Amino acid sequence: MMDMDRRQFFRVSGAGLVGSSLVALGFSPDAALAEARTFKLARATETRNTCPYCSVGCGIIMYSLGDKAKNVTADIMHIEGDPDHPVNRGTLCPKGAGLLDFVHSPNRLKYPEVREPGSKEWKRIGWGEALDRIAKLMKADRDANFIATTADGKPVNRWVSTGMLCASASSNETGYITHKAFRSLGMLAFDNQARV
Repeated sequence: MMDMDRRQFFRVSGAGLVGSSLVALGFSPDAALAEARTFKLARATETRNTCPYCSVGCGIIMYSLGDKAKNVTADIMHIEGDPDHPVNRGTLCPKGAGLLDFVHSPNRLKYPEVREPGSKEWKRIGWGEALDRIAKLMKADRDANFIATTADGKPVNRWVSTGMLCASASSNETGYITHKAFRSLGMLAFDNQARV
């Protein structure tokens, strides 16, 4: 015979009462336990990308739901490390593991903005306008500050008044093309986020 104190008696009695009540109401645990649970990523679209945080360049897989109709915006619902990526092999640091919060943050900047000289307000502009503005300002600065030769006549073709800071999570090919494009303009101040 088992010794049972008052507290254990109430626990056993309560569990028996709940179980018998559920059976009386028609609940069968066999049917509930036998139901196959659907995998939450079964209907999701898989997109491979690179983590935006540091210079390691870990691979990530983003899963989004949306039927790909013309006016439907897919919603990213899960992000995990890419097991096929040679850098991280499926692992992510705490910042990378929290990318879903970054993606859905209301403070995330999604469009180009400009603050005109003397203004305290940022205004939203289109991508075409932003790229045109950058190109015009770069050309104006290069035309005004380009150094073709040194004082003694040696050709140097330098542009030292503007610099370029590149993303460190880009591929080697992207880095090579970016380097070639900006060095061909004569730009000397050229660095990578990995050193910042």
